[in-house]
Amino acid sequence: MSAYQTLTWEPLGAVLRLTANRPQVLNAQSRVMIEELDAAFARAAADDSVRVIIVAGAGEHFSAGHDLGTPEEIADRAARARPEGFQHELRDLSELYLETCLRWQDIPKPTIAQVQGYCIMGGLMLASCCDLIVASDDARFADRSVRWGGAHVQYLSMPWDLGPRKAKEYLFTGDYLSAQEAAQLGLVNRVVPRPALADETLALAGRIAEQDPFALKMAKASVNEMLEAQGHRQALAGAFKNYMLTIPHRQDLGTYGGAARTEGARRRIDLLNRKKPD
Repeated sequence: MSAYQTLTWEPLGAVLRLTANRPQVLNAQSRVMIEELDAAFARAAADDSVRVIIVAGAGEHFSAGHDLGTPEEIADRAARARPEGFQHELRDLSELYLETCLRWQDIPKPTIAQVQGYCIMGGLMLASCCDLIVASDDARFADRSVRWGGAHVQYLSMPWDLGPRKAKEYLFTGDYLSAQEAAQLGLVNRVVPRPALADETLALAGRIAEQDPFALKMAKASVNEMLEAQGHRQALAGAFKNYMLTIPHRQDLGTYGGAARTEGARRRIDLLNRKKPD
């Protein structure tokens, strides 16, 4: 059953699988999808029958990032236009991206990202919010912001997930990180063949769901509190401010906002985004 436009809600015993369901646009995260994910996470957290949450993506890819210009997204932005001005943009982007990710990382139940294909930009943010990541052997991770004049995504967990030097390498180059290297560096828990991904993720979720729910809640809280003691949330907030400072520069480049959707800007972005063959 699903009361959502962009997601499916699939109970599997004590495990719930939430699936981003826009495969025709590589599960690009529209504002509607992010709002529906936020509501679905809150609903799952309040549902005692749900012990573990799997987050998946329909089709060939987990998620290629935020929706930057599908017709549906453009229509929604027009229908729900925010007031003009930087202060309104700061408030809205903070709530839509940073605050939602902080809520998702603190859900009091174990969460597992089931990742295949592209897991980049906003897709990487979503996966990074989860407690565990199970990836297919063809999964690829990246924050490619530097390719079009940005510093990084809005929720910058990469230094915590990879360590500072590897984070700098991938932020500075915008290169893809393979599933195998992601596992070696600690971003990914397990790498499995693509055909086995759903079954392997569900099997792991099932093992976790057999444990005492309160014990799981407290175990997660302890790890998250240790991250907080190291300044995790403060660092994320600081990085978000640096992200916001790159917006005027990207506007000058024509790679941000409405200007980025013109034909000329698309050609510039394509050039910036060009990569060497693997």
